[in-house]
Amino acid sequence: MTTAVAPTAALSAADRCDRCGAQAYVRAELSSGFELLFCAHHARAHDAKLREVAATIHDESDKLTNTSATTPAEER
Repeated sequence: MTTAVAPTAALSAADRCDRCGAQAYVRAELSSGFELLFCAHHARAHDAKLREVAATIHDESDKLTNTSATTPAEER
């Protein structure tokens, strides 16, 4: 028997932190099949415990540092 695992979809602005409701940048998939979504702040705050209980952790918090601090002239 072979089990195929679907790739994890990227997080979007519609995905919200389960703790505070901010945009989620981290998805922790539990072995039970459930998932938890966290903003970067709460993911860092609960990192140690998440690593203990999560089967996988999908972290897109690097998106926060890859964005420009200013708006390009053509978008003003």
